[in-house]
This record gives sequence, C-alpha cells and structure tokens, in this order.
Amino acid sequence: MYKRSLHIVVLLVAAFSMLGAGDPSTRFDKIGHKLMCTCGCSEILLECNHVGCPNSTGLIQDLHAQVDSGASESAILTWFADKNGAVVLAAPLRGNFFDQTTWYIPGLVLVLGIVGILLLVRYWKGRLAIAAAAAPPPPPHTAAEDALRDQIRRDTQY
Repeated sequence: MYKRSLHIVVLLVAAFSMLGAGDPSTRFDKIGHKLMCTCGCSEILLECNHVGCPNSTGLIQDLHAQVDSGASESAILTWFADKNGAVVLAAPLRGNFFDQTTWYIPGLVLVLGIVGILLLVRYWKGRLAIAAAAAPPPPPHTAAEDALRDQIRRDTQY
C-alpha cells in the first residue's frame, strides 16, 4: 500500500511539473490569450503583431503586474474589464447576466432575422400561388391583336 501511494504521488508531481502547473509564465500566457488588444487591430493581446502598437506594451505590463501580484484569473480579467471596458475581453466573464446577454443577443437577433425572412418569403409565395389560382384565365387573342403584333414585328426587324 505504501509503494502504491508513493507511485501515485510521484506521478502527480511529475504530471504537474510537466504541465507547468503554478508556473507564472503559463498563467501569463493563459490569461493573455483571453484578452484583446485595444488598439483596434482585433488581435489577441499577446499576438498583437503590428509595429509600434500604442496599447499592447502597456497592457502586457499591466498583465505582468497583475499575474505577479498573485490575483486569481477572474480577478485579473475583471480588473482589465473595469479599466479598459468589456472590449478588452476575448470571451465574456461568466456569471454576470448582462455580460452574457450582450455577447449572445447579436447572434440570437441574426437567427431570428433569418427565420423571419424565411417565413415572410413562404407567406408571399403562398399568397402568389393563391392569387394565381384565383385569377381568371387571359382572354384569347383577337384578330386585331394578332395583326398589330405582326405589324410591330415587321417594323422592328432590321
């Protein structure tokens, strides 16, 4: 029993050390990939690649300071959202109903709009079929109309 417990402990220590559990640089990368650069490039903060970005350097320094302070991931993300606005978040913070709705309502509106358009087209198509069925058949051509069509064809030929 003692050997088995020792093996489990050794395996857990090896697994956590290889995964980088508790490593500040791993935490920094993980949290940095949940933030967006605020310069307007629409890039993840740690992947902002345009030269001379006015915002990424300061944001990365703030992230280093927050990670070094030992704050939790949710506290760091909340701090960034409070300081820079929700635009800095690459994904919504969990738990706040207003944040959830502001992220998912545009997609819901898009889906409802597509469904509405499909229903409207179906309604119009049904009305067109009913109108075509209810319309009286066209009257037969008269000799005067046929003569007029022939005259038009002759006048418009080259």
